[in-house]
Amino acid sequence: QVQLVESGGGSVQAGGSLRLSCAASGRTALYVMAWFRQAPGKEREFVAAITWSGGSTYYADSVKGRFTISRDNAKNTVYLQMNSLKPEDTAVYYCAVSKTFSHNYYAKDLMYNYWGQGTQVTVSS
Repeated sequence: QVQLVESGGGSVQAGGSLRLSCAASGRTALYVMAWFRQAPGKEREFVAAITWSGGSTYYADSVKGRFTISRDNAKNTVYLQMNSLKPEDTAVYYCAVSKTFSHNYYAKDLMYNYWGQGTQVTVSS
């Protein structure tokens, strides 16, 4: 099993920055870690993903150039650096882990086996 503990959420003004962290524990091998978000009244959507061994990254078009996903293999931790935040970034952000990777499914929550508790990010205008 994998347990995910998130931190770093909060409230900021538009244009500000936040860094989210997600620490994974357990003995299950990691292959992909990702961030999703869900805004009020909307479905959960993909934000970014990173492969554990090679560090290949994938981003939703809405966050390219503003968000950066990274990982620390020694700490089993993934980060999401969020810059130039906009009010439309307001959502609950979830960390997720998958033991498999598919180019067709990496942005779909169906691919992920484990989920964090979620952390609220609020961006005011």
